[in-house]
Amino acid sequence: MFCNQCEQTAKGTGCTVMGVCGKLAPVADLQDHVIYALRLLSRTALKARAKGVIEQDTDDFTVRALFSTLTNVNFDPAALEEVAREAIRRRKALATKLGCTPDTCDAAVDADWESIRKVQAGTDRFSDDVNVRSAMQLLLYGLKGVAAYADHAAVLGQRDPELNAFVYEALAAGMPDKDGTPDKARSLEDWLDLVLRCGKANLKAMELLDAGNTKAFGDPVPTQVSLGHRQGKAILVSGHDLEDLYELLKQTQGTGINIYTHGEMLPAHGYPVLKAFPHFVGHYGTAWQNQQKELPGFPGAVLFTTNCIQNPKDYGGKVFTSGIVGWPGL
Repeated sequence: MFCNQCEQTAKGTGCTVMGVCGKLAPVADLQDHVIYALRLLSRTALKARAKGVIEQDTDDFTVRALFSTLTNVNFDPAALEEVAREAIRRRKALATKLGCTPDTCDAAVDADWESIRKVQAGTDRFSDDVNVRSAMQLLLYGLKGVAAYADHAAVLGQRDPELNAFVYEALAAGMPDKDGTPDKARSLEDWLDLVLRCGKANLKAMELLDAGNTKAFGDPVPTQVSLGHRQGKAILVSGHDLEDLYELLKQTQGTGINIYTHGEMLPAHGYPVLKAFPHFVGHYGTAWQNQQKELPGFPGAVLFTTNCIQNPKDYGGKVFTSGIVGWPGL
């Protein structure tokens, strides 16, 4: 395997035996296949948009599927394969709606799971120029960030069709044309322009997420947060999904169960709607990378929303996941 998509990567270059996060080679390969399937879907979605066909559920699926390939989100091979297969199904359905054939659209219009598994999936392999490949990778990792924000925003009802159109454009960029010839037309400057546009798209996605969070939960205010845990039954919530946290707070109200945040869920305590729950009592633990040392000592269940999970080898029996978070057996 080779994975260099996070700042924790081995020796600062790339994980080649297994990920420092616990990722194994089959999972790394499946994540590449998901991305390749999304690139193919994006190419067809762009053709659809040119004809005025926009499928919101496919837009939502695309950002959620891309988000699933981020570090510490989904380590479940079965779940990732299903994501890739869903991308293939959606591409074929959209191509059928448009009347696409291998002659009128591209040779890969009929690509199935078996054929996609045989492909070297990264578009960075489509160029011999190391600088172009670097820009391609920078664009891909930027897109994953856009997807993370856009998925969270969509859950809260905040979407922008232009943002989704850019995600499709950037994913499709660099793919071989319909006869299999790699895209050589883009210069380094063209790729850097896409990277800069990706930065703007990320700001837009953050605006959407901020609008969704504040509309649903109020404007956050400075708040003192208790650390550690108190006597009584408890559930710890990690990740970033404020909607999942809100639903859990409603379901546990009046049950005597205390709710805590973990890791990057800490800012949730500043939102007025969330902090109004009297059993939302504090924050436990430090950064996500310390969870294997800290979570065994938490006296209750742990819910991972959206990401931040690592191998729960010593405490898997009390871990639950929601959304796209996945670890085999949980």
